[in-house]
Amino acid sequence: MESIERYGRSSRLSRLAAAALLLMGAVGPLHAQDKRFSESTSVVVVEVPVQVVRDGKPVRGLTAADFEVYQGREKQAITGFEVLDLETVPSDKPEAARRMPASARRRFVLLFDLGYSKPNSLTRAREAAKKLLQGSFHPSDLIAVAAYLPSQGPQLVLGFTPDRGQVEKAIDRLSPVQNHFASDPLLLAGGGEDDSFKGVQSKAVESADAETAYTGREATVSSFAAVERSEREKRRSTLAAFTRAVGVFADAMDAVDGRKNVLLLSEGFESALALGTTDQAEIQQMDTNSVRGDIWNVDNDQRYGNTKAGNDLEKMLEALRRADCVIQAIDVGGVRASGDDLRAARSAGADGLFVMANSTGGELYQNFNDLGAAMEKMLERTSVTYVLSFQPDVKQDGEYHKIRVELKNTGNGRAGNGRVVYRPGYFAPKPYGQRTAIEKTLQAAGQVVSGQEGGPVGLAVLAAPFKVGGEKAYVPVVIEIDGASLLAGSQGAAAPAEVYVYALDDKGAVKDFFTQTMGLDLAKVGDSVRRTGVKFFGDLDLAPGSYSIRVLVRNGQTGAAGMRVASLDVPAFSAQSAPVLLPPFFPEPAGRWLMVREANARAGQVPYPFMARDQPFIPASRPDLLPDQAAAVSLVGYRLGAGQLTAQAMIMTADGKEAGEGKIEILGRDAATADGPDRLTATFQPPKLQPGEYLLLVTVTNAQGGTETSVAPFVVRAAAGHQPGAATAAKTKGADG
Repeated sequence: MESIERYGRSSRLSRLAAAALLLMGAVGPLHAQDKRFSESTSVVVVEVPVQVVRDGKPVRGLTAADFEVYQGREKQAITGFEVLDLETVPSDKPEAARRMPASARRRFVLLFDLGYSKPNSLTRAREAAKKLLQGSFHPSDLIAVAAYLPSQGPQLVLGFTPDRGQVEKAIDRLSPVQNHFASDPLLLAGGGEDDSFKGVQSKAVESADAETAYTGREATVSSFAAVERSEREKRRSTLAAFTRAVGVFADAMDAVDGRKNVLLLSEGFESALALGTTDQAEIQQMDTNSVRGDIWNVDNDQRYGNTKAGNDLEKMLEALRRADCVIQAIDVGGVRASGDDLRAARSAGADGLFVMANSTGGELYQNFNDLGAAMEKMLERTSVTYVLSFQPDVKQDGEYHKIRVELKNTGNGRAGNGRVVYRPGYFAPKPYGQRTAIEKTLQAAGQVVSGQEGGPVGLAVLAAPFKVGGEKAYVPVVIEIDGASLLAGSQGAAAPAEVYVYALDDKGAVKDFFTQTMGLDLAKVGDSVRRTGVKFFGDLDLAPGSYSIRVLVRNGQTGAAGMRVASLDVPAFSAQSAPVLLPPFFPEPAGRWLMVREANARAGQVPYPFMARDQPFIPASRPDLLPDQAAAVSLVGYRLGAGQLTAQAMIMTADGKEAGEGKIEILGRDAATADGPDRLTATFQPPKLQPGEYLLLVTVTNAQGGTETSVAPFVVRAAAGHQPGAATAAKTKGADG
């Protein structure tokens, strides 16, 4: 959603009503279950991104009525339908890209092969990839960076992000720390396997000249074949490690929603090691040797391929297909500068790259200096995505289920004979404890990047900017976590609670973040946390601008999580900038929550921000008030003006209607010092409202007639039968401010 004009801008109440309606649209029920496929819930919703292509172009204008979805032979009812057409999303408006459905956004992985590629090829690959970032991708596209190291397997360097700057930095950090292409273990010769092999062959031929015609020939050929087979076995062992590692990578990518286009930058591998030679001259020679009886000169593995290597290769390809990973193979041996020797039109490993691309629905790109131009057709084909949702009756056991998507003959003529591209199946959810660490990481990262609010863990978030000196503002983030929902299903003596807070600018770039895992000792604090909850205090440092504060809290044992997004405008606090009024803060009694402070918070480095009459207080992230009863409130601003200040309060309902005016009275003012904050002590009394969620719009007017307005959500609870636990539940059953 677009950020609200909160701070330092004069606004009339009518304009603020529209702004408040936008804010209310972002505050949904905290305990609403997120029943998408990625969550372990009683209802599984499978989302299938689909592209329809005709004559190499995407087919537009289709509806849910144009599709049929089958699981096995059983037709599934389409319960959800979304369309993402990048032509309709302006590339110069990042906020439009952020509003796209998460499952429809294109995802690309730049996978650099540091095992099968020479160092100079990788240098070119890095430059080609960075050039690809300059205009080829749409702003809504999410990009990750990974590297394959033979000694460690695939390493995720950067998760999926729209931040092109972070992607470029991740690419720059890559280095060919290992190189299995060269056979010289000390890398003194500087040659590849082909040069070393020529040396062995030359010596074998020289030895043959000293032997008698037949016996020497048989012995020499046998010796030469043994050396060749030994070298091939080494290469086959390297291939086995590669296929296993990519299979593990594919399993991890399955935790990421949507189709993943994996841009594999590599010189490739010899497909003949697994599938047998395709060289017709070699095949004919071995057939001739077999007919002549020269069976010692017929290598069945070379002729037909190695069974185990072939099985390993097919397992890898199947894992990629099941994870909806499409390999777009880029032969970095063919990405050449203009002055390079272009003797080889096709690198030795191009066949292996072709097998990976062709078997997963992708393409092989060779000898292209401009990858953006080379991949233009692929990017165009994937510019329109239809997301079909259905709810199958499956057990949550992690099993794989095949699906089929077909076009219906609806008579509208739009689809015609278009080719339907979709994932061939899906994995049912599996218990959180059975997921790998990288799967859990990717899932959390995906939730933060998508900004999709919800989840079973109840949260409320308060974030506000304060001037502390320097160019950046100090932004305390106060998170209230509902204890009962956080600890639900926890077993054992401790429950790990993971907190992730990221500040994204209007382009999706991460500008600051903090994360922390709290080990909650259930024997000591379990009962109190369940009755109330946890209040977490952290901070961010942010330059002036508009931000989306993404807060994810997850039970590290059960996987239950809650996600909240708060819009934040950080003003320029210079002496020449406009006045600023922060959102109203409602103090609450101490001892209500289990308080936890971020380990790296700037405690002691900056003044404590929440003060009233020189006394510190803890603000409520989601205030819960009684109807027609006054509550203390703190108003904080900068450059509000000299003289007497007055305040006015307007209330709005969740559906954007005015609910009347509240009574707000300023009781005192702590004068600002050295361009510090104005602190106003006040009381606020809401009118007689029905229990529910509301927005409070506070307008402060100075003696010169200047006005500043800010907004904060609050909850009205029933006056009778109120219990502390109920208050906490009511507090956390709303969205953030």
